[in-house]
Amino acid sequence: MLLIHPPAAKACEPPAGIARLAGAIRGHGLPCTLLDANLEGQLFLLAAPAASTDIWSRRAGRNLTNNLASLRSPELYQNHARYRRSVADVNRMLEQTGKRHHLSLSLTNYQDEELSPLKSADLIRAAERPEANIFFPYFSTRLPGLIEESRPTLIGLSLNYLSQATTTFAMLGFLKKRYPGLPIALGGGLVTSWLRNPGFRNPFAGLIDHCLAGPGEETLIRLLAGNFSLGHHTPDYTDLPLTDYLAPGLILPYAASSGCYWNHCLFCPEKAEGNPYQQILPATVLADLAKLKTAIQPVQPSLLHFLDNAVSPALMQALAAEPPGLDWYGFARISPLLAEPDFCQALRRSGCRLLKLGLESGEQAVLDAMHKGQDLALSAKVLQALAEAGIATYIYLLFGTPAESLAEARHTLDFVVQHHAAITFLNLAVFNMPIGSPEAPSVTRSEFYGGDLSLYTDFEHPKGWSRKEIRRFLDQEFKRHSAIARILHRDPPLFTSNHAAFFC
Repeated sequence: MLLIHPPAAKACEPPAGIARLAGAIRGHGLPCTLLDANLEGQLFLLAAPAASTDIWSRRAGRNLTNNLASLRSPELYQNHARYRRSVADVNRMLEQTGKRHHLSLSLTNYQDEELSPLKSADLIRAAERPEANIFFPYFSTRLPGLIEESRPTLIGLSLNYLSQATTTFAMLGFLKKRYPGLPIALGGGLVTSWLRNPGFRNPFAGLIDHCLAGPGEETLIRLLAGNFSLGHHTPDYTDLPLTDYLAPGLILPYAASSGCYWNHCLFCPEKAEGNPYQQILPATVLADLAKLKTAIQPVQPSLLHFLDNAVSPALMQALAAEPPGLDWYGFARISPLLAEPDFCQALRRSGCRLLKLGLESGEQAVLDAMHKGQDLALSAKVLQALAEAGIATYIYLLFGTPAESLAEARHTLDFVVQHHAAITFLNLAVFNMPIGSPEAPSVTRSEFYGGDLSLYTDFEHPKGWSRKEIRRFLDQEFKRHSAIARILHRDPPLFTSNHAAFFC
């Protein structure tokens, strides 16, 4: 089987989804080849950038090789200003190349002016005209060579983000024209969201042979004529170019669970889609990490990235008791365990460098309306305990939920300012209501982005707080507070939380 991670997404760590599938497929004695077409495709475009017409682009072009090397070197991350300049210069080269194709292209995103990833008709158009895609010169030569070499009986593409959708379908169209008898399976996070939307009617039946929701191991193994057996398999990254990613050493991604163990937050797509919570036992996680460090030698990981929606308290306790020998970071729920100073000290000794926390709001009534299951007094204790232990925090805030108005948003501002010394990074988001949200029937809704594949719905805010007013508050009031502005300035541009731990 050939498993492909398509462009375009952040190319700072290997794709965990296809590595997990490879571990299961190979664990059943079946052959499997991995292709990170995202990393390779971006490097392909950077190797032949657009002709430079302005001073910035010419400078960025001259320094491209050095900047790419710097992004893979720890030294760059000791100087925030130099890092920002290097990222901006590399990104500039992709931007200029994208403009020739009427694209907004960056190191982290892909937006086509003509084709929307939210419209099935546009994705079908991308498949009908693959040669129009900016990555076509790359994949039209790379895929035939790899297929000739590996002789797959099935090709799988992992579509996780909207920024990958247009190129994924261009690759699908190319493969169907070139290899009409070769079956194709499409899975990944975005596909799972499509399939679990009650209103989805598959418009891609003639293009995709198999659409998979959720974990795809069992389906793929059975399609490969294998006898599927239940059991755990360690992810396998060995096919991937582990030293080429845009990070100062290998970031090793690992998912110890899928779904969310809390699963009550009204705003969360996990709840709206009904995704079940499944976890790997902590002892198995620790064994996996030990195996992975051995399997990828001589490459030594510099950072472990837990991909879980929230690292469970049980796993954090296991990591504290038996450190993995790697610095690590990931999402966690604000919980009483993280308010214990001694435990936070043990967590830091285990290698925990940064925790991402969904605070969401600094108003208790808003948190209660969200069914967040946490209180602000506890949040304050957690922030303090983590700061004293030397663990950085990346705090997520969500503005514009149905229970919030400008007054409540200002309480969030006050809370952040009060605890700014314990907040290392901030992520600010404006609320999008999932189509399947339990709140959706109680509000007046309208079409959001104007596409049949949209996962969100616009709504009339019960308190009259429009998206335009929310953005005005964020831009003119929230971000301008001096304490908050200093936090926001720390955020690594474009790569954000994926690089943040290297600045802690």
